Amino acid sequence: MTDIEQYIIYNDQTILYALTKLNKLSGDSLVLYVLDIDKKLVGTLTDGDIRRNLILGKAMEDLVTNFMCSTPFFLVEKNFGLDEIDVIKEKKYRSVPILDKEGVIIQIINLEEKRSLLPLEAVIMAGGKGMRLRPLTEKLPKPLLKVGDKPIIEHNIDRLISFGINKINITVNYLGDLLESEIGSGEDKGIEIGYIDEGEEPLGTIGSVSLIERIDSTDVLIMNSDLLTNIDYEKMYKKYKSSDADMIVATIPYEVKIPYAVMITDEEKVLSFEEKPTYTYYSNAGIYIINKKHFSLIPKGENYNATDLMEDLIKQGKKVAYFPIVNYWLDIGKHEDYSKAQKDINSIKM
Repeated sequence: MTDIEQYIIYNDQTILYALTKLNKLSGDSLVLYVLDIDKKLVGTLTDGDIRRNLILGKAMEDLVTNFMCSTPFFLVEKNFGLDEIDVIKEKKYRSVPILDKEGVIIQIINLEEKRSLLPLEAVIMAGGKGMRLRPLTEKLPKPLLKVGDKPIIEHNIDRLISFGINKINITVNYLGDLLESEIGSGEDKGIEIGYIDEGEEPLGTIGSVSLIERIDSTDVLIMNSDLLTNIDYEKMYKKYKSSDADMIVATIPYEVKIPYAVMITDEEKVLSFEEKPTYTYYSNAGIYIINKKHFSLIPKGENYNATDLMEDLIKQGKKVAYFPIVNYWLDIGKHEDYSKAQKDINSIKM
C-alpha cells in the first residue's frame, strides 16, 4: 500500500506542476492519477503522455486534462477477480488504484512490491501451545519463534501481503497477549490485523473461525501459523476458482516406495505385477481457501477441525479440490523441524 497523495493530481492543475510530481516518483511508478473536483478518478498521466503531447505543440501551461488518458485501468474494492489480475499481469502495470463504489480512490497499490492482488482475506490459526517444542515455547508462543531474522508468523504475514492480501485475522489462545503485542495492528505494514481469542478451551484447527464477527471477502484463505512455505497463493486461488470448488486444500505429495514387486490378484490367481512401484499420496498442508458461506457449518465455540469441515462438505455433495504444493513447505512441529527451518531459510526464496 502506498501514500495516495504522491500519486494524484487534479484536472485543473497544469502540466508543469504534473512534471514536478512525476519527477519525485523517479524510479518508482511513473504515473499520476487524475481526479476531478469530487475526487473521482477521471484519467491517468504519464511522462510518455506529456512527451507525446508536447511534440504535438501543446504547452506546459495547459491543464492535465489536455494530456491525460481518459480511460484509466482501475479495480473496484471487493469486486475484482482473476480476469482483472490477468490484465494487470499482461499489461505489466506498475501501480493500480482501488476505487470505492463512488469512483473515489481509497488506495493505490505499487505492483512492483506485489506478486498479485488476490481478493481474499486471511485467517492465521495461532492458538496452539507448541508442546513438542518445549522448552522453547514455555514463555513464547510458537508463532513468535524466529526463523532467520523474524518470527515464523511474520514470514507468513509478509507472504500473504505480497499476494495483495491486506486484511488478516489471527486466532490466539496460548500466550495470545504476547503474540498480539509483538505483531501489532498491521499499521506498520500498511494492512489491517485483527485478533480472535479462542477462550479457555482450544477450538481445533478451524473452530475459532466461527468467532470472527465480520469477513468482507467472498472467499477466505485459512492457514496454520507454524508453516514455513513459499507456496504460490495465486496459483492456488486460480485452481480453486477454475475448479468451481467450495473449498480447496493445499497438499504435500508423499511418496511410498515399495522395494518388492507388487502382485495384482483376484481371489484365486495373480493377474499381473508391478516391479518396485512408487505410490504418491497427498497429505494435508494446513492451508485452505473456502467460500465463507460454508462457515455456517462450523459449530460456534466448539472444537472443530478443518478435516471435519472437509468431511461435512463432502457429505453434502460439495466440491473439495486440492492443490499440490511444488514449492517449499515445512511444518515446524518438532525441534528437528525448527533446526531444519533455520538452515533452509538462507537458501529458499520467500
